[in-house]
This record gives sequence, structure tokens and C-alpha cells, in this order.
Amino acid sequence: MEIISKLKKYHNQEWLYLQPHGELDMACAEEFKAAIITGQQKSGSRLLWLDFSQITFIDSSGLGVILGRYRYLEPLGGKIMITHPSEQVYRLLIASGLHRIINIDRPTAAQHIKEGM
Repeated sequence: MEIISKLKKYHNQEWLYLQPHGELDMACAEEFKAAIITGQQKSGSRLLWLDFSQITFIDSSGLGVILGRYRYLEPLGGKIMITHPSEQVYRLLIASGLHRIINIDRPTAAQHIKEGM
């Protein structure tokens, strides 16, 4: 799994920005988790921005990584936001209930056109 990682400014705060590519499933969940932890250790950021524009599928292992990071960051005053999910990934994130604790962007009309919906 390819993962782009860098610091980005958003609302005058430094966020650890990660953009994973492909499927976020059991086969790569540990790699995804390690990339987040390494990025947080290097940057010291408690703000995690997950750009899911290149994620085509997510399963319970991927959801577990996100929830685990939330449970770690929340008591420290940290936050997680998920941007640019596809319609399919968005529906799964909503069904999992993560939207109750994490800010998740709704898919845009442009994404529907790109995905052929």
C-alpha cells in the first residue's frame, strides 16, 4: 500500500496528512497503523487528516485502525478528520458509526460523476 504522508496547515493548525492508496483491509491494516504512528511520532501532531480519495475499499480491520487511533488521540485532545471518501466508503463509515466521533466529509457531486454514479 502506498501512503503519502506530510504535514498540512488547516485552520491555522498543523495536521498530519495521510493519503493511503488502494484497499484498506486486513492485508494492509498494520502497515496503515504503523504509518500513522510513525508520522505522529515524527511530527508530534495530535491532529490526523485522512484523505480517502484513493481508497477503493475498507473493511473492519481498516475501521479498527481508525477507531484505535481515535481512542489514543481523544484523551490527548487530538482529532481525526476523513476527507474525500468515495460513496461506497462513505456509506461504510456511516454504517460503522464513526461519523458520531470523527468528522467525515460527504462525497461531492464531482465524485459521483468520476465514479460513474
